[in-house]
Amino acid sequence: MSGKNPAIAKKTWSNRWTFMLAAAGSAIGLGNIWKFPYITGEYGGGAFVLIYLICIAVMGIPLLMAETAIGRNTRLSPLNGIKKLTGELGVSRLWQVIGWMGMLSGFLILSFYSVIAGWSLSYAWDLLTGVFHGMNPARVSGEFSGLMASAPRQIMWHTAFMLITLFITARGIHKGLEKGLQVMMPALFLLLLIMLGYSMLETGQFMRGLDFMFSIDFSRLTAAAIPAALGQAFFTLSLGMCALMAYGAYMPSSNSIARTAFSVAILDTIMAVISGLVVFPIVFAYGLEPGSGPGLLFVSLTAAFANMPMGEWFGFLFFVLVGLAALSSAISLVEPVVAWMTERVNISRTMATVLVSVAVWLVGLGTVFSFSGDFEVRFFDKNFFELVDFLTSSILLPLGGMLIAIFAGWIMKRSMIMNELALSIGLFNLWRAMTRQLFP
Repeated sequence: MSGKNPAIAKKTWSNRWTFMLAAAGSAIGLGNIWKFPYITGEYGGGAFVLIYLICIAVMGIPLLMAETAIGRNTRLSPLNGIKKLTGELGVSRLWQVIGWMGMLSGFLILSFYSVIAGWSLSYAWDLLTGVFHGMNPARVSGEFSGLMASAPRQIMWHTAFMLITLFITARGIHKGLEKGLQVMMPALFLLLLIMLGYSMLETGQFMRGLDFMFSIDFSRLTAAAIPAALGQAFFTLSLGMCALMAYGAYMPSSNSIARTAFSVAILDTIMAVISGLVVFPIVFAYGLEPGSGPGLLFVSLTAAFANMPMGEWFGFLFFVLVGLAALSSAISLVEPVVAWMTERVNISRTMATVLVSVAVWLVGLGTVFSFSGDFEVRFFDKNFFELVDFLTSSILLPLGGMLIAIFAGWIMKRSMIMNELALSIGLFNLWRAMTRQLFP
């Protein structure tokens, strides 16, 4: 920004690198460290990784650019930003559904994201205090089942995670988000590199893990792998939930959206790949199954930590890493709703954050009770968690992403979006063709 408008200047990131950390923090989360390794194991390794990388390049980066450009153009929360644009462009107010869907997606995802992040905090504590020491896989599985069955334990850690998220978000852009991310993201990378060093030097199975992830065998690729790869790309880059639109509203005008989008996508992919290279050598070293599903981290990997030299310490570091990754994403999930409330209602950012966090915490209880078996009501043959997961990952995120692409490619004026992206004519035409024809 030029700095002539203090109100706007106050609401921008301090510099390009801070925005990079924020956007990377939004993208890097449980999708990289928890979900990517097990989903890669389920769908056969290298061939799935290749499809995933294609989805990131062809779909992820252009859509990330579109979200950020809309946010920076309006300098408002996603909902109010779309509302402003529909008025300026003279188009139907129905397009405001993009903002509503984005806020709803982030709100619902955070409600169960917080519960799963709470598991990582619980495991970090239990590993540090020696609870898992010497346990075989069957006993570790029993401990995981015990955590799932205990609503009070899950609520305690769910509450702890939401309180940390509330504290950082309530402090605002500079004192809260920037300072928190400046500590969390370097710590995240450092911990992941430490774990990668362990997998390389101590497991004896690093080359096997490398081969599993990058040896391409299309005979192991099923039809379900392609939508799974696309869904993973959406989930891991936080696309379709307006988180990057909210962060884009704080992005200085001098920053290159395209360069930032490429950098974020590369960082996000590197984190996902390194996570796989951390997890799979440990899994192979202890004779575990790489396609063991969501329990890969909380059962299979924990059983390995329980029996390896200094396993409690490495396990503690690993689950702190998972918690930090989840926290950096959680902040971006709550930000669109908090920003909208501060603009729409005359309340402070702190009060808005408290209200949103309490609402997320309450909805998260539905997920807790779904796992513990205390909430037996089913909707369309799904429990509460399964319904929320299906609604967000299979409906709201893909639909939201498609509408954002159409809005940026077809509804916004060419000059308006071109000015934000600042691309050469050739690259801009390529980006526009992808958002106008390919995505829909």
